Amino acid sequence: MSALFGRRLRRGATTTAVAAAAIAALSASQAPGAIPPGAGGAQAAADANPPAESSATGNSPYYTELPPLTTPDKPDTSIDLPATGPAEAGIPASVVAAYRQAAQALAETKPGCNLPWQLLAAIGKVESGQARGGRVDANGTTLSPILGPVLNGVGFANISDTDNGEYDGDSTHDRAVGPMQFIPSTWATWGQDANGDGRKDPNNIYDAALAAGEYLCHANRDLSVDADLREAILSYNHSQEYLNTVLTWFEYYNKGTHEVPDGTGVLPVGTGPVYPGPSPAPTPSHKPPKPSKPSPDPSTPDPGAPEGPSTPGGGGPTSPPPSAPGTPDPKPVVKRIEKTGTGTLTAMAGSRFTERTSVRAVDAAGEPVANVPVRFEIVGDTDARFTSGTSTPTLITGEDGTATAPSVQAGEQTGEFTIRATADVEGVAGVEYSASVTARQADGLTSTGDKELTAAPGAEFADQVSAKATYKGAAAPGVAATATMITSADGSAPRTDGPYFKDAEGNPLRELKDLKTDADGALQLPKIYADDTTGTFLLRIETEGGATLTVELKVTAPPAE
Repeated sequence: MSALFGRRLRRGATTTAVAAAAIAALSASQAPGAIPPGAGGAQAAADANPPAESSATGNSPYYTELPPLTTPDKPDTSIDLPATGPAEAGIPASVVAAYRQAAQALAETKPGCNLPWQLLAAIGKVESGQARGGRVDANGTTLSPILGPVLNGVGFANISDTDNGEYDGDSTHDRAVGPMQFIPSTWATWGQDANGDGRKDPNNIYDAALAAGEYLCHANRDLSVDADLREAILSYNHSQEYLNTVLTWFEYYNKGTHEVPDGTGVLPVGTGPVYPGPSPAPTPSHKPPKPSKPSPDPSTPDPGAPEGPSTPGGGGPTSPPPSAPGTPDPKPVVKRIEKTGTGTLTAMAGSRFTERTSVRAVDAAGEPVANVPVRFEIVGDTDARFTSGTSTPTLITGEDGTATAPSVQAGEQTGEFTIRATADVEGVAGVEYSASVTARQADGLTSTGDKELTAAPGAEFADQVSAKATYKGAAAPGVAATATMITSADGSAPRTDGPYFKDAEGNPLRELKDLKTDADGALQLPKIYADDTTGTFLLRIETEGGATLTVELKVTAPPAE
């Protein structure tokens, strides 16, 4: 893709000759292939054309616009954050805070890397327009997912799914995700939890910025060395034009920048990541378009139409001309979403649901509709959560019209709840899946004591009963159990005589109901006492899930002297 030079010329501020000279200079210094001599490893890396999977982004598309010709400060005099300046030099508050925090963290953990936060800003600008102008919540998470195109080999790299749609909502192919545009396989290796919320979220600017810094610094790179700097940028996206574009923004931000409120940053222009959220509202200075008759000359703009975001590069885009004969048919319109899964979703407490909720968006003819944002949410009295860490993840339907929610992790609270899927389209009804969490279970219970359990009448048993519960061969923690002194091997009623436990007041108790295995699946019963009845008695332990263990207790009179 070519750089958008037109945005770099101030309207009415330069003559045609100066503009031509500026573009010629830019073309000579920043066009693809214009890596200066001596780049060494960087040039070799670009020429080698390594596989897309080896880059952070899968070589996904990026924004190619360049900064204005004017610098935000006098060249080489400041890298501070002035209060005001050119709009292009403004970086949203949460976004710049994330970049600075990441650089500071790496200054402590990898001081030899010498990562400048302005490099993260340059990459963030090129990858997502600084999280689409800083559209993030108070925790730094994007208000809607930022996704690159499907990497299915059609116009882009062909990268098969590596995360089962966990991050990008596509279980067939991967897509670059978040403000720093990591593909899922790269995020699996480099993902970070920079904001301390216990999650590694590629859609969180703090997590993504630190992950990008770690990625750039690996292989013992020193980014103060030009060859290492260029090699690091090329490792992010294997493109000479990408290298040139990032370096241009890096130089621009090094001349000065300033902080702007979240959500007010300059939006990028041109082809880049897909942004499935609603379009940003026009700025107060823009009037909504007025109805007008088609102009005889399609090149004549409607005077009532908005110019688009104001930028230092001159006039914004004008209204598109009326559709000419032979133009493609309008995109399909989603009429409904429907379930693609079956039955009730069930999981045991503390485990992950094996099935995931999935829906399909279709048009009036029942044909699948792609690129429809679908929001999933858990509704009801439950502590179950999506494994992605977000409470209401939004996924985008793929080419087959389907969107699949992240996996759900069951908590400790049992009972039923609902997973609701809603299309971000007016007039389209949502669908609901029923889900339930069952109590923890054990399918095996074995004794861990090897001594015979005996006592004299009226005495205390010397050893305590202990056992271990398992489920599918693994330790079963937190499983409810009961212990009962039973009347016979084929009975379950508690005895009224023989060995007993004691309650809090010291009274005999022959049935315990509130037992639970520990973190290792172990269960140890309280002390057992004998009354004056002699003989062999049975103690039965039973867990949730039906695992049982029967233990013999013997009460014998001491031998006569």
